Amino acid sequence: MRLKEWGRSLNVGSLTLVEGGAGVLRVAADGDGWGSVNRSSAKVGKWWGGASGNAGGGCSRDCDCGGNNKGSRLSKKMEKRMVASSAIWMIILLAVLVHQNNHQLVAADSTMHTNNWAVLVCTSRFWFNYRHMANTLSLYRTVKRLGIPDERIILMLADDMACNSRNKYPAQVFNNENHRLNLYGDNVEVDYRGYEVTVENFLRVLTGRHENAVPRSKRLLSDEGSHILLYMTGHGGDEFLKFQDSEELQSHDLADAVKQMKEKRRFKELLIMVDTCQAATLFNQLESPGVLAIGSSLKGENSYSHHLDSDVGVSVVDRFTYYTLAFFERLNIYANASLTSLFNSYNPNSLMSTAYYRTDLYQRSLEEVPVTNFFGSVMETIPTKSAYKAFSNKDVISNEGRMSHHQASSDMENPAKLLTDTDLDHVSDLKGIRLRWLQRTVPASPPGGTLTADQTDD
Repeated sequence: MRLKEWGRSLNVGSLTLVEGGAGVLRVAADGDGWGSVNRSSAKVGKWWGGASGNAGGGCSRDCDCGGNNKGSRLSKKMEKRMVASSAIWMIILLAVLVHQNNHQLVAADSTMHTNNWAVLVCTSRFWFNYRHMANTLSLYRTVKRLGIPDERIILMLADDMACNSRNKYPAQVFNNENHRLNLYGDNVEVDYRGYEVTVENFLRVLTGRHENAVPRSKRLLSDEGSHILLYMTGHGGDEFLKFQDSEELQSHDLADAVKQMKEKRRFKELLIMVDTCQAATLFNQLESPGVLAIGSSLKGENSYSHHLDSDVGVSVVDRFTYYTLAFFERLNIYANASLTSLFNSYNPNSLMSTAYYRTDLYQRSLEEVPVTNFFGSVMETIPTKSAYKAFSNKDVISNEGRMSHHQASSDMENPAKLLTDTDLDHVSDLKGIRLRWLQRTVPASPPGGTLTADQTDD
């Protein structure tokens, strides 16, 4: 069906209705001639038809052409056809949309969780925002300790507090006044630093729409099997988060980026954690499935710092992040603590604000989801019904003289056979055994050339 503003036309099957000036309707069917009728002003919205194909076709009683009323019967038939056709097309369109949505949900549910990523963002600069950098570096240390490697962490720091001239401890950043843990050690890899931390670059990281010159180390190379942790800290307000004290990320910007990520299959599940004032308002526009969000404060609430370091001269950590770290310090990489236990650990009296989490877009029960699904690594587990046996050094040394090159190669192809045929005393010896197998079956190449078949040691 097509509707135009001037000379409004309706195409339904082989019929075409066009409204001309002064309420005159023109009707044509299958290329026949045009017939003209008037639309009664007393019946607004109702179409009165005219016969087509002959000059004296039947018209309504309001028509000026002087014809009979056969046209009114034709117009009623055309009106019924228009209504029926419109209803059919609307039903078809609705069915297609429902099928497409269900197909996407089923595909997302059937995708296996294969890897974890973390995007950690400090949006504040200037010395008095020291705690925001400490917040981000603290989460960076936590996710690394729980198994996410550096190549799957995007770290964005808007300012370098470690090298600030006011820092009493150069090249060091602490999140506690006891100064026991330096967060800015030798193994910190910052991907975006200083003025590189902008709203544009942040959105490019999420959506993957980088310029060609951007290296892979600065890209979020996630896929449809990825769980992504997005952590942001800084100064915010009602549906915005400030970047560099000069620009803002709006809630609809974040929602649009997440929608693009979902459409491009850049994640299976996404956890957004925000530590800022009125953090919950940043999630208002989110609509994409598979997204879980938690904020440090509700609308109208502030997010407060935890404590002041008198030596540094400023606050060194925010309350929400501090109690998040306290929860994770009790866990290791094998912990099965659920997201429910994390969310329940936030005490409003301790936070001095109300932690908010949004779960309506998330399909799974929080009690069934371990926190390591977002904050830790993905470990491949191979179930077995029996315990493994182990080799001993004595067995290996006694068999080394009798082991041929062919036997060693076949055993490497079928290691399960060795595990069942020979008793092992220590599982830790397996690494050394495999190394000796490799040295025996794949000799090193001498300097200046490669070994020929005649030079190999049988």
